[in-house]
Amino acid sequence: MSAPPRLGIRANLSQFLLLVLVNAFVGAMVGLERSILPAIAEQDFALAARSAVLSFIVVFGVTKAVTNYVAGRLSDAVGRKAVLVGGWLVAVPVPFVLMWAPSWDWVLAANALLGVSQGLTWSTTVIMKIDLAGPQRRGLAMGLNEFAGYGAVALSALATGWIAARYGLRPQPFYLGVGYVVLGLGLSVFAVRETRGHAAHEAGRHAARAALSASEIFRRTSFADRNLSSVSQAGLVNNLNDGMAWGLFPLLFAAAGLGLRQIGTLAAIYPAVWGVTQLYTGALSDRIGRKRLIVGGMWVQGAGIVLVGAGHGFAGFAAGSILLGAGTAMVYPTLLAAIGDVAHPSWRASAVGVYRLWRDLGYAVGAVLAGLAADAFGLRAAVFAVAGLTFASGALALRMRETRPA
Repeated sequence: MSAPPRLGIRANLSQFLLLVLVNAFVGAMVGLERSILPAIAEQDFALAARSAVLSFIVVFGVTKAVTNYVAGRLSDAVGRKAVLVGGWLVAVPVPFVLMWAPSWDWVLAANALLGVSQGLTWSTTVIMKIDLAGPQRRGLAMGLNEFAGYGAVALSALATGWIAARYGLRPQPFYLGVGYVVLGLGLSVFAVRETRGHAAHEAGRHAARAALSASEIFRRTSFADRNLSSVSQAGLVNNLNDGMAWGLFPLLFAAAGLGLRQIGTLAAIYPAVWGVTQLYTGALSDRIGRKRLIVGGMWVQGAGIVLVGAGHGFAGFAAGSILLGAGTAMVYPTLLAAIGDVAHPSWRASAVGVYRLWRDLGYAVGAVLAGLAADAFGLRAAVFAVAGLTFASGALALRMRETRPA
């Protein structure tokens, strides 16, 4: 008879670090587009309306959000590894389509595939790390996961911006994506091991509970449970910010007269600060609790967005981006840890899927609202409107109770 799985980061260190590396390649795939796709929309395809330029983020956000929900259900039903490998297979065509797309519709199709891939791969790396870490170090586990993902977003955005400035917008920057897919898929197929047994082992240590239907898990996570619903709305607004930053910030920086290298650097600052700071904030939430970091982090994000909206040069934009990254780091791993605190291990993966459904719908909501507001009132007005929503979300999160295990 085989020994039961052991819980904890130290007990599963090699697999945990492998999943951190895999998630770095997942994040790097998003970073391919971060600094240059708005410029491609304007220069290669002559899109003038901000709402049209941001359409790629709407497609990405909707497909990723829906796939997050499916990934959570599939991870409970068929296992985590199969979902992870499937997500990488979906990503295979993405860099090639972005290199050679003859029209903007092809770019939208590539972003639909990217959204599906991200929903499957990022969701499962989150779920697998929660499985391995156990209840005591969830915040640290999520900090490491999101550090790897968004640190790679930043490095990839910086690299593509510099490559584009030297060689052109296409195809050279997207050569990186081919390497990301090969490495991520290879590691997922040949080195990653299934972790569903760890969740089952943890569930056996909890009091037995009646099985919940998919509709009941959705209702609790979205609306009924004050903690889970507070987390879900904060996640949506957090990624609403990110969708706005992804689509509008490069246009705002360009309108201020900055070049591709500077825009690429600024596009990297926000996710870089976000990624690195999560190494601290994730572990901090294990010590001081989740609620104060979630509420405070939303307000720090709002202040950072105001600084970017009020900026007129590189220094002002950079200061706002640093503050936005720090606020996001306070919130991002803490929200995931809070879901792990509240949801029973038997339906935790599904709850993570519902949360990530709402969170990544924020990309689409942010792109639509920011694009329409920018077309109607200007870029800076759109940025300030998103800042107001962010402050309101932090106030709404005050209704949640502390979730950190005693």
